[in-house]
Amino acid sequence: MKGFKIFLSILLLSTVSASAQFNLGRAVKGATKAVKAVTLTDKEMAEYVKESVEWMDTHNKVCDEKDPYTIRLNKLTEGITEADGIPLNFKVYDVIDVNAFACPDGSVRVFSSLMDIMSDDELLGIIGHEIGHVMKHHSKNAFKTQLLSDALKDGVASTSGKAAALTDSQLGDLGSSLINAKYSQKQENEADDCGYDFLKANGKNPWGMVMAFEKFQNMEGESSGSSSYINKMFSSHPETAARIKHMTERCQKDGFTRPESKESK
Repeated sequence: MKGFKIFLSILLLSTVSASAQFNLGRAVKGATKAVKAVTLTDKEMAEYVKESVEWMDTHNKVCDEKDPYTIRLNKLTEGITEADGIPLNFKVYDVIDVNAFACPDGSVRVFSSLMDIMSDDELLGIIGHEIGHVMKHHSKNAFKTQLLSDALKDGVASTSGKAAALTDSQLGDLGSSLINAKYSQKQENEADDCGYDFLKANGKNPWGMVMAFEKFQNMEGESSGSSSYINKMFSSHPETAARIKHMTERCQKDGFTRPESKESK
């Protein structure tokens, strides 16, 4: 086990297949103006989310359809097309960061370096968890808070039902809110259960979620400098253990067979 942990730490720090660090922009923010009261419709929210995702897709290396990462992800998610009526689309970012996130519009982005250290079952467990945040509207609420409290602080308000134009810096900030949203422990637990139900409904084995959590638990404390994703998902060892126990009990109660542990492919 000790050798396995050392291997993971080295892999996280020196993944050779990824091309660069994830880019959220480095533009310097301008002076914040007085906050102006704004209203935000669901349609405008959708436009801002779409624009933010497109900005991230443009400013980061997205693996093409022939890339092994894309082929693997497409195979794993085959048949998974929607979540509560939200159409899903999946892409891989070829970057060194260990991360994954799902957006309110159904865009799911998985980072190649995360795929490098996760088996297929574990990766599906993580995807299910992230989609759980979308289905429980956690990501939508976090994005809306960021949008109203930061991107629109400069007084740019929407007019005539059209979303206001945002700068690269603002789009980078909004992208960060999608990736690095801080969820409460209650929200994480809700995403676990919702993700479990989602995987089960789509014919996937939810044991992968347990296995991913166990792997992250082994990595806690050793990868704090290289993966904020692990720190974001698991704030404490006791809570991690409780989440693993709860999800294990659900899998056992529903009669799912735990897959054999395998290294990532």
